[in-house]
Amino acid sequence: MKYIAFALVLSLFVSCSSDDEKDYVALNDQEITDYIAQNNLVAQKSPTGLYYIIDNEGTGAQPNLTSTVTVAYKGYFTNGSVFEESSVEGVSFGLQQVIDGWKEGIAYFKEGGSGTLLVPSHLAYGNSGKGSIPGGAVLIFDINLISVN
Repeated sequence: MKYIAFALVLSLFVSCSSDDEKDYVALNDQEITDYIAQNNLVAQKSPTGLYYIIDNEGTGAQPNLTSTVTVAYKGYFTNGSVFEESSVEGVSFGLQQVIDGWKEGIAYFKEGGSGTLLVPSHLAYGNSGKGSIPGGAVLIFDINLISVN
């Protein structure tokens, strides 16, 4: 019986240890809404927490989760610091290979469309980050959906 109680206490401790990781959902949402207000933007929010701005919906084909697309983009943080940018010709990739914010966000556009995705960390690289992108970071992407291949 002592072993069962010890195992129960240990399992509670182990499950609580993940609470040390910061929950960025509310923080990211505030950061995004502040950015939108400071820049006088009008954005829509999806049920997942992705914010998006459609400047031009486009008129061509609309991608789905299994599409391969060619997109020209610039990725930056809310402070304006650019972390990645494609050429004007764009890059091609399968939507199943990218962050969740892009899987969802690119599908709001049709070929020829352009706009901005404001991606909270839970739809990007989470608490751990990746490369030069720190954990918990909000990512902003100006995108131009060149083609759906």
